[in-house]
Amino acid sequence: MKINEVEALVGVTKKNIRFYEEQGLLSPRRNSENGYRDYGDGEVEVLRRIKLLRKLGVPISEIRKMQEGQQTVGDGMRRHLVTLERERQNLEESMRLCQVLKERETPLNELDAQAVLSEMEQLEQAGASFQNKQRQDIRVRYVGPVIAAAVMVGLMAAVIGLLAWACMVSPADAPPPWLLAVFAGIPLVVIGGVLLALFQRIKEIGKGEIDDAKQY
Repeated sequence: MKINEVEALVGVTKKNIRFYEEQGLLSPRRNSENGYRDYGDGEVEVLRRIKLLRKLGVPISEIRKMQEGQQTVGDGMRRHLVTLERERQNLEESMRLCQVLKERETPLNELDAQAVLSEMEQLEQAGASFQNKQRQDIRVRYVGPVIAAAVMVGLMAAVIGLLAWACMVSPADAPPPWLLAVFAGIPLVVIGGVLLALFQRIKEIGKGEIDDAKQY
């Protein structure tokens, strides 16, 4: 089977299938005639198992151990249940604190944040972890500048390409080399400026809040 057929059969995207291959979880054979990957029933079944475990939130490293026979499914589930129990406790603590804040019905400018933060720090020292949206917010802030820079670079590259095409079509009408260099240099300067601005913007965004929440 081809990768498109496997994608439709198992419901795992081509991107994820290739990722699992890179991680060593899947090793399809190669077609000797064209060199393409050739997936069989065995690979389909492996992908179904990976899909199942990933939908349960089992880490890639644990799946690899199961595949290599270092641990059974039961061993992996016992380890994963410990992680899920920890996450459940963390979620319950977050819900409890949210419930306490909800019952206060106070304006934000009257909230004693330090008292709540102190309680959260005590819980974190005991092993709890709380969600932190800072990293997700920062990723969203990257999208706009990157798209704008990509569009501008694409436009300038198109201008250079159009200039080169015109010179190739009609060499006799082409401007002198020094003038041609000037015409081509302007878009290049713009591209350099856009990339520099993007770099500075990314650095500026990176100076925002750091994500110091514990990973669980």
